[in-house]
Amino acid sequence: MKPPIRIDLEAVSLQLPLDDPQQEARRVVDICNACRYCEGFCAVFPAIERRLDFSPGDLHQLANLCHNCGACLYACQYASPHPFEVNIPRSLARLRGQTYERFAWPAAFAGLLRRQAPWSFAALALGLGAFLLLGALRGGQPAAGSADFYAVVPHDALAVLFGGLALWILLSLGMGLRGYWRFIGGRVPAGQAAPAAARAAADALSLRYLDGGGAGCHNADDEPSGARRRMHHLLAYGFGLCFAATCVATFEAYGLGRAAPYAWDSLPVGLGFLGGLMQLVGAGGLLRLRLSRNPQQGDPAQRSMDLSFLALLLATSASGLVLLAARSTAAMPPLLCLHLGVVAALFLSLPYGKFVHAGYRVLSLFHDALERRRSAGPALGGD
Repeated sequence: MKPPIRIDLEAVSLQLPLDDPQQEARRVVDICNACRYCEGFCAVFPAIERRLDFSPGDLHQLANLCHNCGACLYACQYASPHPFEVNIPRSLARLRGQTYERFAWPAAFAGLLRRQAPWSFAALALGLGAFLLLGALRGGQPAAGSADFYAVVPHDALAVLFGGLALWILLSLGMGLRGYWRFIGGRVPAGQAAPAAARAAADALSLRYLDGGGAGCHNADDEPSGARRRMHHLLAYGFGLCFAATCVATFEAYGLGRAAPYAWDSLPVGLGFLGGLMQLVGAGGLLRLRLSRNPQQGDPAQRSMDLSFLALLLATSASGLVLLAARSTAAMPPLLCLHLGVVAALFLSLPYGKFVHAGYRVLSLFHDALERRRSAGPALGGD
């Protein structure tokens, strides 16, 4: 173990807590660098120990490396009621909020991150209104029991609208991630990209740092639990299966000439049903855990962002499952418009809501993997 850095804790903690998120983050990580009690909990603390000073890019990198498991808050001897009032989860969460706004693209839309609940409601109203109007103008009705969605909303209209939204999401998120990578000083030494990317992917896909150092995340009390990690897995992989269902359906329609609707035992329906069910359970579980979480563990200003995103995911999966169950009934047309409207609202909110944390976190994990390999030296070839 590396010897602790000698820092005058009284000197770095004379004014606390600090109003500026960046200065407060620098204050608490200086204290952590002197203490090092939590170095085995996650990737944040070893990354702190690799630095003697912290640039703004370093601090944002640390903030987005944090998975907010809460283990360090409950273990910290300098947390409140200690006069130092160290709260790493809250300090880094506040700084993550700054990351989301700083790199939002276009910059004029950054304010949507602060006004998350009104923006989500506005996006929902726009999406619902558009599809209800489109369905009314179309005026078509599927044959009894046919489950033909395209008789209600034309296929070409769906392709143009959601294709355009997907391109906008990719562009806006890509520009934000590009700016963030430059800001944290990202560079990839020759020959290091593949092993570092593999490590980052493994950490992200396994949600390695949501284990609270092995015991699990802390929620309403100081008892750790693996529930948050399990719910994240269900939500993330459920979302992935729903996306896979869309891709498979697109391939069947354009590549194989098999037009929808698809049978219950088909791959698109199977993937969509399983993904929707996993997403429903995961989003509902995370919403329950978020409502019961210790308010000290995180940034209260981001509560609206968290809840709005989970509510939209919950509404998307619930409306999709209900539509699937009733697709051969007379209730299908209004249910279809409802589901498409909710999906459109989710798409509209993705670049300016909690979803963006995934991209910044993966880049931070990649950056951390590169740092670990550099610090291990050429003889070891990384960790």
